[in-house]
Amino acid sequence: MKLKFTDVFLQTATKILVYIIMTFSIYILFAGHHNPGGGFIGGLITASALVLLYIAFDFRTVRDILPVDFKLLAATGVIVSVLTGTASFLFDVPFLSQTFRYVDLPLLGKTELASAFIFDLGVYMVVVGTTMTIITSISEDDK
Repeated sequence: MKLKFTDVFLQTATKILVYIIMTFSIYILFAGHHNPGGGFIGGLITASALVLLYIAFDFRTVRDILPVDFKLLAATGVIVSVLTGTASFLFDVPFLSQTFRYVDLPLLGKTELASAFIFDLGVYMVVVGTTMTIITSISEDDK
């Protein structure tokens, strides 16, 4: 008996893979200010998970599940990144200077909170928003 490749296989695999890809993306985002990674690479990995969803499922189905305006997401990310950089002027330090602090969080214990993460989060939003805007614009066919 020969198995035929259908959408069911792709959709089932996608449901599993998207969780794995997104988990890795979040890990890369959080690890970015001490190790290789950060907002740019994490954003590209997230965009790849979203593209996989668009490939496996109908465009409208994904749009109904994730009603995200990617242009607005990118614009918000730019604002977050710029405000993170300009916030250093309030403390009379050079542009994009970072600071960090250790706090005791429940369940996590002693954890470092860094201002670089907020910048990385803004970059992450810009990359996801821009990449997905480009991909969805290319994929839409209004002929």
